[in-house]
Amino acid sequence: MPGPERPRGGIGLRVAARREQLGLSREEVALRTGSAPGYVQYLEEQPAVPGMGFLLRLADALETTVGALVGGADGLPHGAGHAAYRPELVELGPDECWELLGARGVGRVAVTTHEGPAILPVDYVVTGAEVAFRTSSEPLPGRAAGGEVAFEADRVDEAFGQGWSVLLVGAARAVTEPGAVRALEERAPTAPWAGAGRDLWIALAPTRVSGRRVRVRRAGRTPGAPGT
Repeated sequence: MPGPERPRGGIGLRVAARREQLGLSREEVALRTGSAPGYVQYLEEQPAVPGMGFLLRLADALETTVGALVGGADGLPHGAGHAAYRPELVELGPDECWELLGARGVGRVAVTTHEGPAILPVDYVVTGAEVAFRTSSEPLPGRAAGGEVAFEADRVDEAFGQGWSVLLVGAARAVTEPGAVRALEERAPTAPWAGAGRDLWIALAPTRVSGRRVRVRRAGRTPGAPGT
């Protein structure tokens, strides 16, 4: 009886993504690395761990570094990798923006202070047509209440060189009605990421919703050609 299907390896995802960014076939990568196309396919589709010698040749063939292939840049800011092959920037409609925000996540809120503008990360929940986040009355996010603010959330997929961002702009208010506070507490699946003492909920009702997505066109090849 066959065993369970093994998940695709992280190295394989990065190799396949970088190969497609460069518009290379598996045969071309195999030629550059002195290996067989079947091994390149195996490496992309199975959780294989190649030796350092092959990794060095593979990184050179894909015009990148060994660290990037094995995920050594995972702790760096998003966008530290290579741009995708043939990227396309598209505008998003409001419905898709709300869908991408999901029910919760981590975003950034922009507020104005006496020292100038500031942008701070917050964990948020979506309720109806509003975004709400927890803070305390003293930190900078608490100053968002009573004025117009901007809220942004995004995702970047380094392996595939694509991502999206959503921007909400509108009036923010402090949520004080006990029933509304209780509903938000029940909707939040976890305590605040920044720790306890953040029991002030700020809700943003946006008057402007916009978003953009970077998507990647697959490299065009003649039907039936190697690597298609």
